[in-house]
Amino acid sequence: MGIVVQKFGGTSVGSGERMQNVAGIIQRTLARQPVIAVVSAMSGTTKSEGTTSLLLAAADAARKGAPFARELELIEQNHFKAVGDSVRDAGLRDGAKQFVTDELSRLKSFLEAISVIRELSPRSQDNVLAVGEKLSARILAAVLNDRGVKAVNIDLSQVISESETAVNPAFFQRLQGQLGEKCRPRGDEVPVVTGFFGMVPGGLLAAVGRGYTDFTTAMIAAGLGRDQADELQVWKEVDGIFTADPRKVSSARVLSSISPAEAAELTYFGSEVLHPFTMERVVSANVPIRIKNSFRPEAEGTVIAPYSSEQAGRVTAVTVKRGITVLTITSNRMYNAHGFLARVFGALEQHGVVVDLVSTSEVSISCTVERLPEPDKVRSALEQLGAVEVTPGRAILAMVGEGMKFASGTAGRMFSTLGAAGVNVEMISQGASEINISCVVQEDQAAAGLNAVHDSFFGNG
Repeated sequence: MGIVVQKFGGTSVGSGERMQNVAGIIQRTLARQPVIAVVSAMSGTTKSEGTTSLLLAAADAARKGAPFARELELIEQNHFKAVGDSVRDAGLRDGAKQFVTDELSRLKSFLEAISVIRELSPRSQDNVLAVGEKLSARILAAVLNDRGVKAVNIDLSQVISESETAVNPAFFQRLQGQLGEKCRPRGDEVPVVTGFFGMVPGGLLAAVGRGYTDFTTAMIAAGLGRDQADELQVWKEVDGIFTADPRKVSSARVLSSISPAEAAELTYFGSEVLHPFTMERVVSANVPIRIKNSFRPEAEGTVIAPYSSEQAGRVTAVTVKRGITVLTITSNRMYNAHGFLARVFGALEQHGVVVDLVSTSEVSISCTVERLPEPDKVRSALEQLGAVEVTPGRAILAMVGEGMKFASGTAGRMFSTLGAAGVNVEMISQGASEINISCVVQEDQAAAGLNAVHDSFFGNG
């Protein structure tokens, strides 16, 4: 059988007990077929307590010339405890602890140098970030070896050549081939791989973002290809992808399958499904993705695979993106004129504003933005084009489903449902691909709208 590439997030490896649980999942899979395990840095009960957040805080403190010893102490304590709670063999335990000590000692020296020059380049930040995954991968390898599994620790932090100067599709194509070959199991070994994959030109956070471990796993699977990789498994703390956020909709249920395009739309509109770059890499290699719960491994999870005609007419999920601001520019100069929209988007681009939805009339344009870093400057720039209205406190409610393009009356039913629930719709947009219908509502009505639409299309229990 082919290789299963398994990714374990920071929560899944966040303690010694959870490391043991992950090792058990790997062991059970290994009894059937070869495994590659990719790990994130250890995470705490909150994101601010996680290793990556502590590393970023330490780096920022060093850049400002402030103390950073407390962050390194917390990282050491958390990892020492994880080793002590999960590794029984004294030699393996001592070796893992020494590794933690050595890595943090090197990091301390590096941060001290940063505190002198008061500068943190993207490459320096990548060097700091790499430590988190180095520690978790080394500890998980020790846990597996302690259980009698032949595990080998693979550090990807130096995999990218210094000759690489640009992040583009060709760069990722080359990289995925390198990763597939470097991480392929040899014999009965289980490679335990760092989710951090190297010093990316311009910095890893800028190029990929915080969810880079998903992307690393995807590139490994894509590099192996369908002839070698059976499946990519992303192990999280949820049973799979739901019809809506189960924390907001009590009747939400797990989807057995979803298409890559639907998963990408849900991610864009606020659902924490996968890093958006992940689907692109894996789908191009025809490797299916399965979302599984590391705390309930017996659950089937959700498979992300190409759209099936059986889904025709189906609404797949409903989601909400909060914290939205609506910008409306009204100008008679827009009527029957060319170049007006270009000037609007040029002004937004100049101030780093990312637009979600757009709606236009003959004399006005409305667009939604999630972040407005310089509101006064943005308003001033847009006022050169017309009257500007800034409306914060809004949310985007989106209904997603590839099957919707084959069904009539879906949008009407959605808006009738919202009206009956007393939710006022302020702006409407349908994606060009026809797999999402989105509208803007007041943020304090978003929960009511989400539940009403979900109940209408999926039932209330």
